[in-house]
This record gives sequence, structure tokens and C-alpha cells, in this order.
Amino acid sequence: MSNSSIKSITPVDGRYQSKTKDLQNIFSEYGLIKYRLFVELKWLIKLSNDENISELKQLTEEEISWLMKIYDDFDETEANAVKKIESVTNHDVKAVEYYIKEKLSVHPVLSKASEFTHFACTSEDINNLSYALMLADGRDVTILPTLYQLTDNLSNMAQLYSKEAMMARTHGQPATPTTMGKEFANVVYRLQRQLFQLEKVSILGKINGAVGNYNAHMVAYPDIDWVNVAHDFVKSLNLEFNPYTTQIEPHDYIAELFHVLIRSNVILIDLCRDIWGYISLGFFKQKVVAGEVGSSTMPHKVNPIDFENAEGNLGLANALFQHMAEKLPVSRFQRDLTDSTVLRAMGTAFGHCMIAWSSLSKGLGKLEINSHVLLEDLDKNWALLAEPIQTVMRRYGVENAYEKLKELTRGASIDQQRIQDFIKTLNIPDDAKSQLLELTPANYIGNAIEQAELI
Repeated sequence: MSNSSIKSITPVDGRYQSKTKDLQNIFSEYGLIKYRLFVELKWLIKLSNDENISELKQLTEEEISWLMKIYDDFDETEANAVKKIESVTNHDVKAVEYYIKEKLSVHPVLSKASEFTHFACTSEDINNLSYALMLADGRDVTILPTLYQLTDNLSNMAQLYSKEAMMARTHGQPATPTTMGKEFANVVYRLQRQLFQLEKVSILGKINGAVGNYNAHMVAYPDIDWVNVAHDFVKSLNLEFNPYTTQIEPHDYIAELFHVLIRSNVILIDLCRDIWGYISLGFFKQKVVAGEVGSSTMPHKVNPIDFENAEGNLGLANALFQHMAEKLPVSRFQRDLTDSTVLRAMGTAFGHCMIAWSSLSKGLGKLEINSHVLLEDLDKNWALLAEPIQTVMRRYGVENAYEKLKELTRGASIDQQRIQDFIKTLNIPDDAKSQLLELTPANYIGNAIEQAELI
């Protein structure tokens, strides 16, 4: 851990900084300031292109290039310059406006456009678009690629373990066999559905003034179709236009996006707990990493810490996402500021996600299947064949098939010999009897292999 992170209050930027560093340019204070800068500059360019705003000269390509270089060259030093202005204004968005005006003041043409910076905007016009761009980049640049890679890893494991027969457990009790690959395939399919929905969540934006009615806009320039201007501007940012808002974009889409992430994380929590259990049962062993210590007192232990870490951080992320999904769409009358401080915690929630997904991927990479343990577990449970036997008996009209198998197997010690002796007594066709005699707990797996391989 670096000296810069050893005193961090949260583990997101401290202990686990190496796992969250890809989020820093997006979800940090620096990231938010830079997104605000981008929106303000683009709005100024948009206004300059409107022939009805005669007081603002249309910018040339060279002037636009000069203007956007303010954004392109923006770094931590420049961000600190904005924060210095904010220390005086005590207003973060106004600080960005003043920062831009300072930059424009040295340009002979753009200095005259200075008062059109932040023109007719309320702070929330800039903020909602900045957070929308932040979420779009976070989702498309970091979140989705990470989750797709994790899903691909799980899909590969489904293929790898497609033929590894294992005893299932329903209610914790021995149940109809499956394969380890099929169980991974179940998770892959569930995740794929959520990721498809995550991709499809529309990210919305607005730029319509203090209460959403273009009041100031229409007083200044009554002949401009401001709704169309706003629509085109928001669409130019690759966002979806929201035509009906108060002062704030109501954040319903953020709730939609976070709810998809909550469901995705719940699926992964389910996976973490199952793998933890499989390790406990001996179905998996974990590759030993040189130098690692499993327990401070028990030298033999190799703990499933990656899956425990993932489960814990997924829970933390979901707690934050749930609060934000419930809180952000609620605002008193036309505006209150409770959303402002909550929105700043988005990076913390995504940080816990990245920590969890990284730990889960690391844990998956350390797994090695114990095929012999799976087979031994199956071989101890020949009573599992009671299901197919009574089902075939029913096909051929044997009365009380279920009850007879219940009497034979429930609470009793059943081995291969006893099962096969019972099959030989059945009054069913010889080919059906031969088929049942060939059954073992290890080959009674239905189409589990095909399902695993098809995923």
C-alpha cells in the first residue's frame, strides 16, 4: 500500500486501491469536474451555432479546437485550480464556470463569448449531464467489460467441468445428480440476462433551466425553439433526452441501472456461497500460492478468502445501490439537495463492485476440481436412483411405485447391490430393466453435459 493510501478512510481508495484504480478517472472528484467542464464547453459551442443568437459569433473550427483543448489538457493540477476557485465561491459548478471564463480571457475572440458560458443554465443542467456521462463511461468502459470477462471465465469453467458428475443437494440433502459444468452454466445464463438489460438501460439527460420550463431561455431569446435545442444537445452527448423534469432530472434511469447491478451482484453472491460450500465439501481444492498464509495459527489451512471477500463487498455495493435507487428518484417539490451528496457515493458503490469482481475472478482462477471426491460422494448415495426407478415403474403401470421406493430407500443404507437386486424383481420389460441396471449415480445426469457445453 502506498503512503498516499495508507491513511484513506475507506478501503476503496486505501487497502484495495489497486483493484479500483480504473474507476478513478471516472468516479472521482477529478472525474466529476472534468465531465462538468466538458458539458459547459459543449454547451457554449452549441449556442454559438444558433443563428438566432446574434450576440454570440459562430465559432470557427480553430476556435472550437482551442476551446476543447481546455478539456483535453485538463489534469489534476487544473482540477486543483478549480477547487481553489471553489474555496472562494463555495459552489462547485460556479467554480467550473469561473475557471472557463479565466481561460477564455486570454483569447481575443473567445473572451467576448465569456458571458455565454453556463448561459441560461441551472447547476443541475450541468450536473445531471455530467453524472449521466460518468455513468455511461463507467458502464461501457469498465463495468460491462469486467462483468463480461467474468461471465466468459464462468462459461469456460462450464465447458471444462461439463462432464464432472456430482451429487446435487436440495435442502442440503443428497439429490438427483448433475455436473459441475451445468451448475456453472446456470450462473452464466442468469448473468447474461442481466448484462443484456444493463446494456439496454437508457441514460437520460436534460438542460431546461431552473424548474424544467426554459423560463430564462425564452425571456432572453423567445424565438428560439429551446426544446429542440436541448433535445439535440443532449442527443449529441449520446444520451437520451428527458423532456419532462423539475429542476433535476428525476434519476429514475439511475435506479433502473442500479437495480440491474443489484440483481447481478445477488447472482454472484449465490455463486460465492455455493463455491464456498463446494470447497468445504472437498469438491474443489485451491491452488497454493507461495508465501500466502491461510491462518495465523493453523498452518494447514487454505481458506476460501477470495469468495468471502467477494461476498462481503457485493453486499456492501448492493446496500449502497439499494439506498441510491430508493432515494435518488425522490426530491421535495421542484428541488432539494439530498441527491447531491448521495450521487457522490456512486464511486464507492462501484468500487466495492470492482473489489468483489476482482476477488471472485482471482478465486475462480485458483480452483482445481477433485474429481475423485465427486465420484466418491456419488458412490455413497445409490439411493439417488430411486427417482428414475420409480419413474420407469410408473411408465409400465407398476402400482405404488413411489411408495415402494420410499420403503426401500428412505433412511436406509443403500448400495449398488441392493438397488440392482430390487430392479431384478420388477415386472417391467427386459430392455427397461437392462437400462435401469446400467444406471449409476455418476451417469444418471440427464442432459447436464449438453446444457453445460451449449452455454
